[in-house]
Amino acid sequence: MATPRGLGSLLLLLLLLTSGQENTTEQPRNTCLGRNNIDKYDILNLNDKASCFTKCNQSGSNSCNVENLQRYWLNFEAHLVKEGLTEKVNMTFLKALVQNLSTNTAEDLYFSLKPSQIPRQVMKDEDKPPDRVRLPKSFFRSLPGNRSEVRLAITILDIGSGTLFKGPQLGLGDGSGVLNNHLVGLSVGQMRVTKLAEPLEIVFSHQRPPPNMTLTCVFWDSTKGPTGDWASEGCSTEAAPEGTVCCCDHLTFFALLLRPTLDQSTVHILTRISQAGCGVSMIFLAFTIILYAVLRLSRQRFKSEDAPKIHVALGGSLFLLNLAFLVNVGSGSKGSDAACWARGAVFHYFLLCAFTWMGLEAFHLYLLAVRVFNTYFGHYFLKLSLVGWGLPALMVIGTGSANSYGLYTIRDRENRTSLELCWFREGTAMYTLYITVHGYFLITFLFGMVVLALVAWKIFTLSGATAVKEQGQNWKKVLTILGLSSLLGVTWGLAIFTPLGLSTVYIFALFNSLQGVFICCWFTILYLPSQSTTVSSSTARLDQAHSASQE
Repeated sequence: MATPRGLGSLLLLLLLLTSGQENTTEQPRNTCLGRNNIDKYDILNLNDKASCFTKCNQSGSNSCNVENLQRYWLNFEAHLVKEGLTEKVNMTFLKALVQNLSTNTAEDLYFSLKPSQIPRQVMKDEDKPPDRVRLPKSFFRSLPGNRSEVRLAITILDIGSGTLFKGPQLGLGDGSGVLNNHLVGLSVGQMRVTKLAEPLEIVFSHQRPPPNMTLTCVFWDSTKGPTGDWASEGCSTEAAPEGTVCCCDHLTFFALLLRPTLDQSTVHILTRISQAGCGVSMIFLAFTIILYAVLRLSRQRFKSEDAPKIHVALGGSLFLLNLAFLVNVGSGSKGSDAACWARGAVFHYFLLCAFTWMGLEAFHLYLLAVRVFNTYFGHYFLKLSLVGWGLPALMVIGTGSANSYGLYTIRDRENRTSLELCWFREGTAMYTLYITVHGYFLITFLFGMVVLALVAWKIFTLSGATAVKEQGQNWKKVLTILGLSSLLGVTWGLAIFTPLGLSTVYIFALFNSLQGVFICCWFTILYLPSQSTTVSSSTARLDQAHSASQE
């Protein structure tokens, strides 16, 4: 009888073990959510958390919690300075030194920050390494409390190319980033050190940056936004022959940000080019609107055709956008916060209206030249107007309710103010900028380019297949494509190439500010002369047929 009871106990034990294994399998560990072992810094957990530097990429991932992971690494130095812990850490992604220092020192202390080596103290008779930190002798006297000795932790962290420690300031696609993806952390004991009388110095060695990029010394401010962001308060940036010197009056994690730059002279020239171009465009756009009014009174067909109405609506949105830009740049930071908020909202609204009407131009062109049949829409232009003026209004209301508008500052290489205007306030509002401006423009622009490509293919391919070919018609086809390009906002696409250099920035500012001139020329060529001589008579005839189908 003992044997069955023994077998029963054995079977019960095996059943419990199997159940435990199944539960383990069903609930795998998700390291990058940062919920488990958030205060564990053994080698296994460090390696697990470091894998998230690449797993949490720029495209986003539901399996990553950036806030928890960043907090994990920010608390690492506090863990290091506890008494009795390892004095050196040597891992591929992490180098750290923990050292006890006497506060009664009569000279500055230097430490090497070479990324491939563990930080170490530099002796007096040694040459200063290119990557280093200098703690002035007054640093220790500035520390709170009467201590004869303090525990210093220096960390070099390789954060990879993912989303960790990037923040909203590092816009996608413009070349911004943390230089070499390296962070340098400094902490003393478990005390908060701020407002040092004499700042500490961190030297980052690097090659000469591209001419259109600037380097800025920053520190990670975990209080900014939902997940933290880079800030430069209390830090100054100084160029040095071997790299960049960061002078900061506090201790935390530091880095060198590489971002597109516009110095004061360049900003001044670009502003003057844009103001002149916008002013000229406004004159031509006003002429276009007046010309349409005259043609509408003198020619009966203009009361029923939709294309001229859409062109004029686009011209009107661009006229108001140019006016808002001139007022915004001319006003700068003058006035109250409420006035600045209003100028930013108005400028944002007319910018979105311009993008929307460009997209509606592409939609109308698609109906004319690509779809052709089954294109009837009751109250067609009224519906387009509701979208063209209403959709941007909804987006601006949503943006304004999040208090995203405010003063926006462009700074030069020396961190001096080059231009101030009312736009999106810096910080978390940049996320809204990426969605409602960059993302919205990208959608309308890509749709327009697809439609333009289809129309160009029809113009050059299908017309060439006709039996009778007119001599010298190719230049007319090219002019037709150029005219349609001005309506679809091809000049705005030049913004994609601005990271290539300063010359592309000038080209973008010039051609984009003259979009109104191009639209006026196209409108005049298309509708002012007789349709038998216009380079785009086929477009005009298609629109007449489409307008007739709406009635």
